Amino acid sequence: MSRSNASFDWTTIFIYFLLVGFGWANIYSASSAQSSQDFFEFNQIYSKQGLWIVLSVILIVILLSIEAKFYQRFSSVIYAISLVSLAGLFIFGSTIAGQTAWYQIGPVSIQPAEFAKAATALAVAKYLSGIQTDIRDFKHQMGVFVIIALPMILVLLQPDAGSALIYFSFAFALYREGLHFAYLLLGFFAASLFVATLAFGPIWVIAGIVLIAILVYLKNLKRRPNIIKYLFFAGVAVGFSLSVNYVFENVFKQHHRDRFNIVLGKEVDARGIGYNTNQSEIAIGSGGWFGKGWTEGTQTKGHFVPEQHTDYIFSTVGEEWGFVGSVFILALFIVLLLRLIYLSERQRSTFNRVYGYSVVGILFIHFMVNIGMVIGIFPTVGIPLPFLSYGGSGLWAFTILLFIFIKLDADRMAH
Repeated sequence: MSRSNASFDWTTIFIYFLLVGFGWANIYSASSAQSSQDFFEFNQIYSKQGLWIVLSVILIVILLSIEAKFYQRFSSVIYAISLVSLAGLFIFGSTIAGQTAWYQIGPVSIQPAEFAKAATALAVAKYLSGIQTDIRDFKHQMGVFVIIALPMILVLLQPDAGSALIYFSFAFALYREGLHFAYLLLGFFAASLFVATLAFGPIWVIAGIVLIAILVYLKNLKRRPNIIKYLFFAGVAVGFSLSVNYVFENVFKQHHRDRFNIVLGKEVDARGIGYNTNQSEIAIGSGGWFGKGWTEGTQTKGHFVPEQHTDYIFSTVGEEWGFVGSVFILALFIVLLLRLIYLSERQRSTFNRVYGYSVVGILFIHFMVNIGMVIGIFPTVGIPLPFLSYGGSGLWAFTILLFIFIKLDADRMAH
């Protein structure tokens, strides 16, 4: 056992086990109503998750026992294997609920898209640590964008828009390494323009674009601004807005359109596509300040929230643990993310730092989108809550993602 093992970040490890343990308690509550509640009935969801947790401990020991240099040296190989595993789904994969996203191995289903996130984080870290200049070089920007885009496209083809969305999280690491803020601003502006066009229609949005362009031009009139530049950017924004409805109607699938419309208030469908979110909001709201108590949630026990043990696990937290319990979980995630940022900043190698920020980005997007989805401010896109949602692939993938970084951090003094 190497000397660096003594410097494992036990704060992060403790938060991990707190989240996993709390997650299992809520999975038990959400899935035990129709059983005898025997902890060792391995045909039950909570028992299966318990087994995955035990196996995760073994996985952690393995991950922390491997030399840290292995992860950097073989990152390209790991990334290539992840791409092959994603492509292989279209030949050997099982289709569930319209998505070809799983390998069925006996009673076990493996979702390679979950593991591909860690593999891509390793590949991005390897690429950025190996370039001679920095990320502001356009050639290197294209190189890293291709690394991120390949698994993202394969995931989109499954189709799994939720998992594909996570690949935008690498913007955190790229921005930390010097990617111009304009890229992030452009992405935020495009997303805002897309949603605004759906909500208010292209006429009002175009009117707003023209008005803003005129006001900005007049404000900078003393500097003799180039009117061609303003016309170009306004024209691109107008063209983008005009294309939104076409993309929405012809590229998005019907269930995606329905979910966007529910969030935007265009459709009220409490018993159809919006049923999950509506029942989730009722469950969370009924918890009050201190909740109804563990295993005492009426919405949870009545199974009013479909798939509550997976993507909607936070609604169980809200109902049974109340506002205080919900804030506790939110605080744990925030502390974990801040801790990982601190650990990333103290790394001596670019590889470790980039990988650390990739971990932060992936966990943050999962956390933000899942909570937003459960409380009804984001469309339902099928993104689990890290460490809490049911699923062996998800738990193992997040465990691998996090504990590789814990090992890299423990070995940082060697660089």
